[in-house]
Amino acid sequence: MKENQDRSIEDRKSNWKLIVIGLVLALIFTIFLSSGIGPVWIPLSEVGGIILDRIPLLSRLVSGPFPEVSETIVMNLRLPRIITGALVGAALGVAGAAVQGIFRNPMAEPYTVGVSSGAALGAVVVIFFGFTIAGTYTLQIVSFLFALGTILTVYRIAKVDGKIPVGILLLSGIAISLFLQAIVSTFMYMAGEELQRMVFWIMGGLWGRNWTHVQMILPPILLGIFGIFSFSKDLDAMLLGEESAQHLGVKVERTKKYLLILASVITAAAVAVSGVIGFVGLIIPHIMRILIGPRHRVLFPASAFGGAIFLVWADNLARMLPTVGEIPVGIITALAGAPFFIYLLRKKKYSY
Repeated sequence: MKENQDRSIEDRKSNWKLIVIGLVLALIFTIFLSSGIGPVWIPLSEVGGIILDRIPLLSRLVSGPFPEVSETIVMNLRLPRIITGALVGAALGVAGAAVQGIFRNPMAEPYTVGVSSGAALGAVVVIFFGFTIAGTYTLQIVSFLFALGTILTVYRIAKVDGKIPVGILLLSGIAISLFLQAIVSTFMYMAGEELQRMVFWIMGGLWGRNWTHVQMILPPILLGIFGIFSFSKDLDAMLLGEESAQHLGVKVERTKKYLLILASVITAAAVAVSGVIGFVGLIIPHIMRILIGPRHRVLFPASAFGGAIFLVWADNLARMLPTVGEIPVGIITALAGAPFFIYLLRKKKYSY
């Protein structure tokens, strides 16, 4: 029997590795293929050559030159938007997994503690008053700062005698979110001609994103994800209950504090450049738990790659649908995610 148990554990480890490797390869394929999708179709081989030609160690494998129009479309228009979408999806996926672990609630998501409402308020303030303090990137910077300010406010309200009760944290986040949403609605009511711009930002989208946006969010998102990953074992222990985790040597309050801050930072960075894109931080951790189980050491990277893939393909659909103008990707994530999630739940039952 012991041999069978050992074999079962090894099989599960192999499955985890295969799934994560498969997600990495799927993300790379998604980025290359998506760079060719659009009103002007560019063959995958040509896209691969254009991208690899920019990588010093791989450029010698590429035989160019390539059409200048194709290079401009791939490198200046599509690829920065795709990379931005992948980073946003990864951030929301990891933040969702972390927040669900903190609350021990599968229905929690990164926006539960008010990050999205704070970012939305920052955005509508910039649009309403026409601020241009940091040029064209004022909206993203102010949204990020408002989002961080919101989570700090929620944290201070929820803190009781040096501790952060999960229930009070949840209720504080909901209360602050509702309050900020009321302020946002007030600005929208008085917006006039700027109302459409506010609505489009709140719906979430990746249009017009460039390499500067990638540079803005890459450091906080990558550092935040690695920081969250470092708490994987502590979060696994906390799933057994806070008292049990303390007996195992976990500093529960410190862990909750750091995880909450890190999850909020990467969510704020994502929302600042994409607007409020819902459902990614809720559905992706669920799907990954179904595939690989609840261990956060594997769940976090899987949620990162899964979120990136999901959002990039949602954005591909948003820019390819035959509609007047481009559909906000936030609409696509909700429409595509809900039925798929219901299908998975019916196909395979699982417990947290």
